[in-house]
Amino acid sequence: MEPIMIRTEQTGPILTITLDNPPVNALGAAVRSSLAQAIAAASEDPGISAVIVTGNGKLFSAGADISEFGKPLADPQLPDVLATIEACPKPVIAAINGTALGGGLEVALACHYRVAVTSAKLGLPEVKLGILPGAGGTQRLPRLLGVEAALKMIVSGDPVSAAKALADGLVDKVVDNGDDLLAAAADFAHSPACPTGERKVAGDAAAADAFVGANPRLFKGFTAPLACVEAVKAAASLPLTQGMAVERRLFLKLVAGEQSKALRHAFFAERAAARIDDLPKNIVRREIRRVGIIGAGTMGGGIAMNFLSAGLPVTMVETSAEALERGAALIRRNYAATAAKGRITIDQVEAAMALLDPTLEFGALADCDLVIEAVYENMEVKKQVFGRLDAVARPGAILASNTSYLDVNEIAACTSRPEDVLGMHFFSPANVMKLVEVVRGAKTAPDVLATIMALGQKIGKVPVVAGVCYGFIGNRMLIPRQDNALALVMEGASPEQVDKVHTDFGMPMGPFQMTDLAGVDIGWHRDETRIDNLKDALCAQGRWGQKTKAGFYDYDENRKRSTSPVVAALIEEFRQREGITPRTISDEEIMVRTLYTMVNEGALILEEGIAQRSSDIDVVWLYGYGWPRWTGGPMFWGEREGFAKIVAGLEQYMKRMPEGFTISPLLRAPQAEPIA
Repeated sequence: MEPIMIRTEQTGPILTITLDNPPVNALGAAVRSSLAQAIAAASEDPGISAVIVTGNGKLFSAGADISEFGKPLADPQLPDVLATIEACPKPVIAAINGTALGGGLEVALACHYRVAVTSAKLGLPEVKLGILPGAGGTQRLPRLLGVEAALKMIVSGDPVSAAKALADGLVDKVVDNGDDLLAAAADFAHSPACPTGERKVAGDAAAADAFVGANPRLFKGFTAPLACVEAVKAAASLPLTQGMAVERRLFLKLVAGEQSKALRHAFFAERAAARIDDLPKNIVRREIRRVGIIGAGTMGGGIAMNFLSAGLPVTMVETSAEALERGAALIRRNYAATAAKGRITIDQVEAAMALLDPTLEFGALADCDLVIEAVYENMEVKKQVFGRLDAVARPGAILASNTSYLDVNEIAACTSRPEDVLGMHFFSPANVMKLVEVVRGAKTAPDVLATIMALGQKIGKVPVVAGVCYGFIGNRMLIPRQDNALALVMEGASPEQVDKVHTDFGMPMGPFQMTDLAGVDIGWHRDETRIDNLKDALCAQGRWGQKTKAGFYDYDENRKRSTSPVVAALIEEFRQREGITPRTISDEEIMVRTLYTMVNEGALILEEGIAQRSSDIDVVWLYGYGWPRWTGGPMFWGEREGFAKIVAGLEQYMKRMPEGFTISPLLRAPQAEPIA
């Protein structure tokens, strides 16, 4: 027998329907069917004068059942269920007990009234999956909020608070105490059943066009946001039934499109990345009550903020009082800047800072359950730190290095407890960037890995497991891109041309822009008399990137870049020195040698077991490097591009690749199945 997944309870003339499909009250087929039947029965029952719809647990409903994604949906479809709710001759009140997202909010929109607890969040995040709300969200929301406010919610996909929803007219009442929610909903039981669809929309097509013009960032590269605008325009000009038909047409087109497939892949890839397939079931994780950070620089301070914001005390150690004070001050400034934007309160700033214990005493780390080293990227320095840490840290403490390239096994070998050692590669700025590469050493204990993966999620990060190799997943894939970018410039391309190919593709910046941002001097040997290549020459002249207002580009006071005649002259000097006659370089060659080579490197990473799965590589690049999300990530994009095409392109330019380049056997294998 099919599960009901709702509960009904009648109190006097009021029927309460509770969505009960844990953990998120997803609107799967059984829920839809049961809800429709309950509403239909209530409509006919003379003993019922009003209906309240609420959710069990902490959520009203998070929307669609993700297990149904990509499959034909069983009847009844959600739009039909919501039409049944809206057509009910008796008032239907949504008692929003927690988060209401996507189809969950669309259920509430179909109700005649909405009451929410103060902690509730309401949103339509479908655009983030490359689709639009497909059960009337683009039609009913504008009828409540007007064109501009509705577009802001639908196109951004970001949820709003209950207070904001009340101010905008999305909900009719907000209650502080969840225990009062049903009583507050019952207050509307004697109000007339006024369908949302009968309301006139405030605003028109001109208002929608003005929203597009004022928010270009929301539309760049994506197809779904413009479809959302078209649907909302229909709401402003057509009756509900006709507007729903427009919404449905646009929805079905988006679902079948490449961007939605890529964005849905990214959605599931992030969830898959949290799984560690070879760990024992029911593993017991270690308790992390206090975190130690060695180093109060930009990275150390940023890393500390993640734990402070999550309510975990942090002991931050430095070698000088000046560096320690500077690091603590930077943390406070970062928090203050966030508070100034209204994202946190001053009280929250003070609460976070109260958890920070800056100290010069290395021995203070003895009280920590996790210690993260965030010092200069030099193996000898890190080995010295870990040797010292081994003598101080308590038994069972987890010791992590924030290295971005170095051998975690070599670092672990400097301790008497390599099983407690791993890498935690945060990305800069560490308090903002969501990715953390969790580097599993050869001897890292299973419970250590499980603990850090769970902790990463607790502090709001997206952790991805990586094996030990130079650069792990993300930075290793940068190497062939950067090597080929430099080679292409020597052969005849300009930095501007190479970067434009990448930004046209959808990357936030190209290889040379990224180098200038990160610092041209990273990895430089610091010997101004030893000039072996173009980067050495730039560094010797103090052209270290944006921080010195000069790198591969020149920069003004506002960090706006411009072509540098100095760099152009240096490039020509090196070409002459190496006997290179510049040639015309096509954008297609740049694409092959800088982007196809990354897909190839990803395949090599999979072949060597450095990444657990192909989609993990996509997650690294989506969250750590700004790879355009609408392509799904480098490996998903490579698969859609066609591995045979990628191999053919790589073979065409094989002789021009830097020494040692090889094509992964995984790309050459029969491609009946994905390489994931």
